[in-house]
Parts: sequence; structure tokens; C-alpha cells
Amino acid sequence: MTGEAQMLTIRVPLAPRKLPSGRKLVLTPEGNAIEAPANVDITLVKALARAFRWRRMIETGRHATVAELAAAEKINPSYVSRVLRLTLLSPTMVEAILAGRQPEGVTLPWLLEGVPVGWGEQQSGFTGASQ
Repeated sequence: MTGEAQMLTIRVPLAPRKLPSGRKLVLTPEGNAIEAPANVDITLVKALARAFRWRRMIETGRHATVAELAAAEKINPSYVSRVLRLTLLSPTMVEAILAGRQPEGVTLPWLLEGVPVGWGEQQSGFTGASQ
């Protein structure tokens, strides 16, 4: 094995649906329904999804730079850069956010202030966010 890093991408096709109550329901590929927990921060989940979509757009060459991506999305380049940093969150943090298990102080504005790149450092900041 060479010293090159390898990346694994897993795509799970999910179909979101709104219930009459306004809550969201996700249909898995098998047709099973999963209701989103009430404490999921939808703003934060949308920002994570946007960050990973933007990263994919840059990695695939659809947009060459953050400035080009920002112009195409009609969004401030500084905001695009800050949101893109969410793709550096540890898998543990991403999973907690998606499941609605993040500490109370972990919000989009808090994450956009800057999170350490090291996953261990992130975890200690993540657990201290609600203090």
C-alpha cells in the first residue's frame, strides 16, 4: 500500500417528506419511514448538507474556486468559506448533529466562529460548548 490517502464516499438515497404536523419524515430506499427527532437543529443539518455539496462541487471541478462557487450560489465568499469548514468536523460530531444529540451550545453561529481541525480538539470543544 502506498502512502496516499484514500477517500471512501457512501451515498444513501433518502426521500424527505413533510407530515401534516409539519414534522419531517425520511423514507429509506426500502420504503421504511424514519421520523426526525424533535431536537434536531434543522438549520445546522441544512448547513452541513450544503457544506458537503459545495465541497463535492469543488472536488469534481464544477467550480474551481470558492469565489467562483460563491458567485454561482449568489452568496458571500466569506460565508461559503466558513460553511465549507463544516466538512472538517469529525464523523462523531456530524453524527451527533444529524441525530440531534449535539450539546445545547452547538449552533451554526457557534460552529461558524471556527472549530479546530484536529478531531480530538473538536471533541473537547464540542463537549464544552454547552457550558
